[in-house]
Amino acid sequence: MAAVERWRAGMALLALLALGFGRVRAEQTEEHLKREHSLSKPYQGVGSASSGLWDLLGNAMVMTQFIRLTPDVQSKQGAVWNRVPCYLRDWEMQVHFKIHGQGKKNLNGDGFAIWYTKDRMQPGPVFGSKDNFLGLGVFVDTYPNEEKQQERVFPYISAMVNNGSLTYDHDRDGRPTELGGCTAMVRNLPHDTFLVIRYVKRRLTVLIDIDGKHEWRDCIDVPGVHLPRGYYFGTSSVTGDLSDNHDIISLKLYQLTVERTPEEEKRDREVFLPVVDNLKLPGMEAPLEPMSGLALFLIVFFSLVALVFAIVIGIIVYNKWQEQSRKHFY
Repeated sequence: MAAVERWRAGMALLALLALGFGRVRAEQTEEHLKREHSLSKPYQGVGSASSGLWDLLGNAMVMTQFIRLTPDVQSKQGAVWNRVPCYLRDWEMQVHFKIHGQGKKNLNGDGFAIWYTKDRMQPGPVFGSKDNFLGLGVFVDTYPNEEKQQERVFPYISAMVNNGSLTYDHDRDGRPTELGGCTAMVRNLPHDTFLVIRYVKRRLTVLIDIDGKHEWRDCIDVPGVHLPRGYYFGTSSVTGDLSDNHDIISLKLYQLTVERTPEEEKRDREVFLPVVDNLKLPGMEAPLEPMSGLALFLIVFFSLVALVFAIVIGIIVYNKWQEQSRKHFY
């Protein structure tokens, strides 16, 4: 009996330690949760003109358990946008969402996007938001527009960084400007579905938890992504001839504390336009480095020398022609 009592006491102590550790972890996580950039139940003040941190756009509606970006009805679009620009250097956005509807496989659409962009509250053709955007878009695309492609299975998650010069190619499901992606069967599931966008040390990663196992699975991993600070978070959706319910249950943004070496500090200096290192996309070429003073002087000097030489040659040729003309005349 004494041994049993000691075992029970030990188990109780372990349980208390685990509970305390869990509370500490929760408190630490809570400290990093940025409420001004987060959206969760009961959605107090969402869409209010006088208060609240989030604006509604289009057909988006606040429900008891979720925010519905679009209903399962054709030709709808809706969005919800944070009013506060984000100046965090390293962050993680956790998205709890649900996509469901009456349409059968490949007879549903179109999906939704999570945004971190300079402009907000601007409807458009890219999952309900504007094209040629400045910033990051992560797309949960549920309908394949490119009929001939056989390489990917939909629904499909992809990411795009835009400096304002690129156009999202709907006919090809954004493939020409895609940074990476993965198949994600997220429609009509009986369990919760999650997506995480993590931006740390100029590295963009997207992970998904869609199998009901509470396990994160890699989807996108791109180094060398430079995003300016001061952009806005938002999410939008659109339906066309096909439709679905696109519901956002929560958006939770966490500030991540990361140590950097002096070299990393220099590498991660502030940028003013979104760019991705070593990415060969139309319109995304890195700007040319400015020429040094010596190089500029040499170019100007030799250009002038070439010009003078061309003028001298021109005068000689002209005089020869004049001389030949006089001889021919006499």
